[in-house]
Amino acid sequence: MPRKVILDDIKVEYHPHSQISSTVHHFSEFTRSRMTEHTVPRNNTPWEPFRTRLDFEIAEIALEAAMTKDQTNRLLDLVHRSASGNDKFTLQNHDEVRSLWDLASQRYTRFQNDTVSVPFDSEVHEFEMHYRPLWDWGLDLLRDKYLAPHFVFDAQRLSKFDGERFVRFIDEPWTADAFWNAQSQLPSDAKPLAYILYADKSKLSSFGTQKGYPIIARIANLPVHIRNNNTALGGGRVVGWLPIIVENQEHAKKKNYIDFKNAVWHTSFYQLLASVAQHSNTGYWFECGDGIKRRLWPVILILSADYEEQCIMALIRGLKGKFPCPVCLVPQDEQSVLATHEFRTRHQSEDVLRTARLKPSEKEKEAHLKAFSLRNVENVFSRVRHVDVHRALSFDRLHTNEEGLWGDHLWKEVKFWISDLGRDAAVKLDKNFDGLPRWPDLTHFSSVIAVDFTDGTVLGDLSKMIVFAAQDIFTSSRCKLGHLLLRCIRHYIEFDIYASLEVHTEHTIAAGRLAVQKFSEIMAPETLKNWNFPKKHLVSHIFDDIISKGATRNYSTKPNEKMHGSLRKIYLQRTNFKNVASQILHYDEWLLTSTSMRTELDELDEYYKRNTCDPETHEALDLDDTGEPESTTIHAHLGSRQGNHSFSDIMLSHGTDRAFTNFRMKLNGFLNGFLPQHNIPLPDGKCIHLRAEDMITVFHFLRVNYESIVDWRLHRDLLRCNPKFYGLPRYDCVIVKTADKPFFARLVYMFSCLIGNTDFPLALIHPYDVGIASSRRRRDNDMGLWRVRAKPRISSEIISVQSIIRGAALANDPETDGDYFVIHTVDTDMFLRVKALQDQPST
Repeated sequence: MPRKVILDDIKVEYHPHSQISSTVHHFSEFTRSRMTEHTVPRNNTPWEPFRTRLDFEIAEIALEAAMTKDQTNRLLDLVHRSASGNDKFTLQNHDEVRSLWDLASQRYTRFQNDTVSVPFDSEVHEFEMHYRPLWDWGLDLLRDKYLAPHFVFDAQRLSKFDGERFVRFIDEPWTADAFWNAQSQLPSDAKPLAYILYADKSKLSSFGTQKGYPIIARIANLPVHIRNNNTALGGGRVVGWLPIIVENQEHAKKKNYIDFKNAVWHTSFYQLLASVAQHSNTGYWFECGDGIKRRLWPVILILSADYEEQCIMALIRGLKGKFPCPVCLVPQDEQSVLATHEFRTRHQSEDVLRTARLKPSEKEKEAHLKAFSLRNVENVFSRVRHVDVHRALSFDRLHTNEEGLWGDHLWKEVKFWISDLGRDAAVKLDKNFDGLPRWPDLTHFSSVIAVDFTDGTVLGDLSKMIVFAAQDIFTSSRCKLGHLLLRCIRHYIEFDIYASLEVHTEHTIAAGRLAVQKFSEIMAPETLKNWNFPKKHLVSHIFDDIISKGATRNYSTKPNEKMHGSLRKIYLQRTNFKNVASQILHYDEWLLTSTSMRTELDELDEYYKRNTCDPETHEALDLDDTGEPESTTIHAHLGSRQGNHSFSDIMLSHGTDRAFTNFRMKLNGFLNGFLPQHNIPLPDGKCIHLRAEDMITVFHFLRVNYESIVDWRLHRDLLRCNPKFYGLPRYDCVIVKTADKPFFARLVYMFSCLIGNTDFPLALIHPYDVGIASSRRRRDNDMGLWRVRAKPRISSEIISVQSIIRGAALANDPETDGDYFVIHTVDTDMFLRVKALQDQPST
């Protein structure tokens, strides 16, 4: 008999080819990965081929520090002179270290170097292509026993019960439609091995002209926390290095020369894909790290790239073409209009190329290709079965939104109108930014107008704060167009945050589409700018991509862009600046090997630690007194103990602060109500009457673990209530849970109070819960702001820290003393919480 479905139950529907029945799990029992028991380490001597562990660890340091040959030899000499203990040190010199790294690197697929030949202008031109065969690289990960439990080979459709029906949600690639559809195209016994590929060229140094053109691969079957990691095994890895053609000024910008450069790209890329193309016809039986043989079938599921690179991948003619989108056939002059257009398909593009090549003249051939904005080059992705390059290309939030729509356009518009208002407006904007509260993982800006921002993450942080900093500058009466621009930015921020959600439901996708629509509606008529360019149009594909390939972080270019930094470091520290590709990739092989060996070594150490457990109960024997372990099951935990203080001492030091008026009496009243409400007996059955000489323990730090309403996982806020945090006062804000509805407040004082044998962690707060529904301003609604108002400071309250839902950041309204705006843009969870408040009917 099926069990009763309850609120928040999770339903998992597996692809029919998996032959696994649908399951329903209670939310508390739902897990995303298979259980595994690491009873024994994979390798008892993971340092081999180094002769000893000490040899490896010294060589590892030299590798990570990019030491020169002379530095390495000096280090080894010092170690020999000081060596003692049980572990022997045998390395003699730098050459021996190099040979051992080369020997150790054989555990993974090595780079190959082939010459590709492409004709142009009656000559055959040759180029070097460095690559790891993509299929072999994938097998390296599949055979790894550590990664084996994390692989997902069958598509799933997940849904969560909302009390009436199961609502579908999407996050990882295998929960989205493209993975499901890919598996449907394969034989019933085949499992998709889904690749994510990225390519982009960049400068290898801030000086000089040397560039690199890496191809980076990830496996979509692995969860995002492994897949988007750039340092551990299972994360992103350089698998190819494309040739860069030196510009020939005689032919630059000519159609035939541009076609030639595209042909070099696709011919070279095929060297990487050749092994994948071969197995895309038949599949490949392979015994994975969990000991199970599977018929694996390669699929290029996602292509991650900026717009310029996507044009090369799709072989379209770019922003000046008749149809400049690599995904659909939007006319060049209609990119600013949010509308649905016919999607490009692999078969259509192949038919167009085939038909064009049958035309009798070059003029007719060119006209036919131009009509679809395609190039006269065979697409490498057409050589891999079940791959449609136009479907694989994915929305690039970094370059389209953060560095594109915002950094290149909206932010420049803001600076233009600030300049138009004059120096006082610029000074005020900087002052407003500097006055915004600090928040973890969010850039704090003390000055913005005179700074040239280029980093996408910093630009993204700037966009999250601009409305709060500029809302009292761009008023409708003072600067009508600036006010309209800020309204436009409000809708941009909303759809960008929806696009960044880690988990999507049917509801968030619908809300995100609506935000894009509002953004597009307000943009063109209300700002004096031409928005007819590709990055404006590309936002129309965001939520289609999310339904197809999951959350945008699955195909974000940001993790790949970060890898350019490590490649630049290798270039600067480990090459002679000549023929650098082979030197960079050789060193990258060593880094991969070192990472793998370190993982196995840590695993071995952990195994020996586990042997200190009780052999019967498997519980820790607590041989070391390491203090109380950090627990994620505790909702709120005080830290940074400041010692014990009596109420009389507290009033001496805080007596002028009206929040401490009747502090002891408030605490007595709180405890006498709180304890009975929670079925905690009062001491000796009598009301609590704390005296002036009684002591409490003061704290300056609060850790709050909370369940995000976006991905339903535990997240953490680190909050401060400190009169001198890095030299400045820091009193963070929080959301407080009540029987009625939550409210916002500022921490004033955090302490624990011992009653009987129980320590109660408490906080004195300043509530910001004055009812203002009837007085919310039109500007607040225009800007999407949620205003809160402080009670008089004398109305401070005492709460249990366990009633704190999570932390919050509040921006002061410069125009109204005691009014604040909730900064709902600090993270996706806060965004949805404030949205829920705004959607509630006014009372």
